[in-house]
Amino acid sequence: MAHDTLKKKLAVAGAILAAHGQDDFTRGHISVRVPGKPSQFYMKPHSIGLDEITPASILTIGLDGEVATGRGRRHSEVFIHSEIYRARADVQCVIHSHPPHAIALSASGRNFLPLSQGGALFTGAVGLYDDTIRLIRTRDMGAALAGALGKGRAVLLKHHGVAVVGASIEEATISAIMLENAARIQLLAQAARGAMPDVADKDVAQLQRDLSQPEQFAINFDYLARRTAKRR
Repeated sequence: MAHDTLKKKLAVAGAILAAHGQDDFTRGHISVRVPGKPSQFYMKPHSIGLDEITPASILTIGLDGEVATGRGRRHSEVFIHSEIYRARADVQCVIHSHPPHAIALSASGRNFLPLSQGGALFTGAVGLYDDTIRLIRTRDMGAALAGALGKGRAVLLKHHGVAVVGASIEEATISAIMLENAARIQLLAQAARGAMPDVADKDVAQLQRDLSQPEQFAINFDYLARRTAKRR
């Protein structure tokens, strides 16, 4: 994919995330690996909202956390991105945001349950980083977070936020939205104090496979891109 096209898609992803409650003032961020240069990634700059990303504002950053090209200031939590990329060659996109229901679930100590499609997607695929609630501002902290993520799709930063990964911008973006939806549904179901359903493991595994198809992420990303464009 051409670099300009990828930067435009990153900007669209930011607008989608903001439209679906993933924004928290200017604090959320998203990145994607530079094609052909796995040791560099494009990333949203500091001091602007997810919905304000433009191709021209995007920074190019190395795995050392230093800005290679671009005029803006980098986020202090750049090490969330750099250390996940360092640890996971399969990851092409990283999102860090502060969605309220996922944060509430992180504080509860509960695991994700297959109470919805999103819950099935993330069952057994969400780590927990609970070393601190402080910002991830050092390489060591980023490495510890990447360790908590492991081979999963996401990691909850206790009382802080989430980091969600994907093999594409589309996958990470849709996954971030589904994670928050799943957390909201689970909190509602558990607050109702009803009996939790006994869902067959094989059914959860099949649903995970069905929902994990790249085409599914692309179709839903393109739909949200069209819907978001109409609102702007």
